[in-house]
Amino acid sequence: MLFGLAVLSALIWFGLIFFHGWFWQAGPILRPASPGKAPADIMPNVTVVIPARDEAESIEVALSSLLTQDYAGRLSLILVNDRSEDGTGALARALPDPKGRLTVLDGADPEPGWSGKLWAVAQGVAEARRQQEANSGYILLTDADIVHAPQHISTLVAKAQTDTLHMVSEMVELQCESLAERALVPAFVFFFALLYPFAQVNNPTSRTAGAAGGTILIRRDTLAEIGWIEALKGALIDDCTLATCVKQAGGRLYLGHSCLARSIRPYPYAIDVWRMIARTAFVQLRYSPLFLVLTVLAMGVVWIAPGLIALFGHGLTQWIGLVTWLVSIGSFVPTLRRFRISPLWALTLPFVAIFYTAATIGSAVNHYRGRGVVWKNRAYTDAIPNDGRTTPAAPSPAPEEAKAAQMPGGRA
Repeated sequence: MLFGLAVLSALIWFGLIFFHGWFWQAGPILRPASPGKAPADIMPNVTVVIPARDEAESIEVALSSLLTQDYAGRLSLILVNDRSEDGTGALARALPDPKGRLTVLDGADPEPGWSGKLWAVAQGVAEARRQQEANSGYILLTDADIVHAPQHISTLVAKAQTDTLHMVSEMVELQCESLAERALVPAFVFFFALLYPFAQVNNPTSRTAGAAGGTILIRRDTLAEIGWIEALKGALIDDCTLATCVKQAGGRLYLGHSCLARSIRPYPYAIDVWRMIARTAFVQLRYSPLFLVLTVLAMGVVWIAPGLIALFGHGLTQWIGLVTWLVSIGSFVPTLRRFRISPLWALTLPFVAIFYTAATIGSAVNHYRGRGVVWKNRAYTDAIPNDGRTTPAAPSPAPEEAKAAQMPGGRA
C-alpha cells in the first residue's frame, strides 16, 4: 500500500516536471521595450480601465504611476469608483492631470448576476466605447493597487505589436515582506503556474488559457469579437475567463511575469492570504463536491505524501519518497528566487500545501453556508456561473444602454 502510494506520487511528479509546460521554471519575464527597436506603428490608442472600491490607501500612487506613463500614443484612463465609502473618488479627482488623461466615473450598483468588480469593469469599458467608437487600439485592464513603471504600457504594446498577440497579461510582483507573505504568497504564484502553465497558455495549439488580472492588455477588436465584457457576466475568476474566451475565438495569448508592475496590497497576516484563496477556490472547482474531494486527495498525494513516506517508510519505499520529496521542494526554488527570499522556505511547502487545501475547503464551506464569494464587503451568491465555456443565461444591456440607464453623471 505505502509502496504503491510512493510510486504513484513519483510518477505524478515525473509528469509534472517534464510534461506540464515546465511550470516550475521562473517563467517568461517581459523586459522593458527598447524604443529604438520598436515597430513604427507601435503607438495605437490605449485606454486604461481601473475598477476601484475603497482603495483610498493606494489609489493616488497607483493612478499617478499611470498618469506619468511615457507612452507616446494617445493614452486615456477611466477610473470606475465602485460605490467607495472612503473617499477614493475624491482622491482620484484631485490628482494632477496636466495632459487631461483621466476620467472618473461614479459606478452604479451591480445588476443581478454580476460581481461588483466585473460590473465596474463593464461600465469602464462602456465609457471607453463612448469616448472612442472605432474598435482600434487596446484596452488595458488593471487594478487600483498596482504601481506601474513609466515604460510599462509602452512595453506591453510593443510585445503585443511585435508578436502579433491579441492579449498580453502579466503576473505583477506581489508584496512579500511580512512573515505571512514570505511563507504563503510565493506559493500562490507557484500554484497559479501549476494550474495555468505559462508555456501552455502562450502556445496557440494548446487549449490552456489563463491570465492575471493585475495587467491585461487586450485588442479592442478582439474584445468586441467575443462580445465585450458582457461575455464574462457571472464570471468570478474573470481574468482567466476572458483568456478562455479570447483563445476560443482564435486569439493568441501571452502570460508572463512582470518586472515593471507591482502590487502594493499587503497581506500582513495568514488570515489575509486565507481570504484571498477562499474567495474563489471553490469557484475554480466549479462548485463541484466531487472536484473538491479529488483536489484534496491530489494535494495529499502530490505535496504531503512524499515527505511522510520519506520520514516513515522503509527500504526502497523510503528512498522513492525521499527523492520525490526533494524534487517537489526543488521545483519551488525558482519561484522563491524570483521573490528574492531564501530557498530554505521550500522546506515549508508541504505545510503551505496543507494551508491552501484547508482554505479551499473553507471556500466550499462558505459557499454551502450561503456566504458565497466575498469581495470588498460584498457577497455574491447569485452570480451566474461562467467560465468562458458557456454563454451566460441572461445577457446584459448593450454598453451604451447600460451607461445611459445606470451610470449617473459621475464623469470628471
